[in-house]
Amino acid sequence: MTTAISFEELLAWTGESAAFWKAHLEANPALLELPCGIGRAATVNDLIRHIWSGELIWGHRIAGLPELSKAEIPAGPIEALFELHAKAVELFLSTLNNPAWNAEETITLNYDWLPPQARIISRRKALAHTLLHSHRHWAQLATLVRAAGFPSEFQGDLIFSRALA
Repeated sequence: MTTAISFEELLAWTGESAAFWKAHLEANPALLELPCGIGRAATVNDLIRHIWSGELIWGHRIAGLPELSKAEIPAGPIEALFELHAKAVELFLSTLNNPAWNAEETITLNYDWLPPQARIISRRKALAHTLLHSHRHWAQLATLVRAAGFPSEFQGDLIFSRALA
């Protein structure tokens, strides 16, 4: 057994978390309108859109596909937002399974707010960022809903995941 954690394992963990939150939010739709304040998200719905659209936007970058515009990203409902996640996972897996994919190949980010030396990153780093970005936000969301009086029973720590042995 390798000591490294694979992207496939991280994707499986990401899928577990995404499935949990989709089911929890479908069962508790009022949570989508809960004020959020995480980043630029005014509501939980905005945060979910940020998480799952971010996965797909980064998936396009990592795969070398044309950039998606914000206009191409739905604002809801939860099923449409979850579809962004599903498409991103498919894209990540097809990219990882493509023998021509070069993880060390770089991409240039068009973010004026980033210092110039941080705008060029490897596709490998971009994928790791994307997967860990989602988990960071899931943890924030779990805290937010608990503080608002709606505990989620979310067990997002990697130790609870079935994705790794």
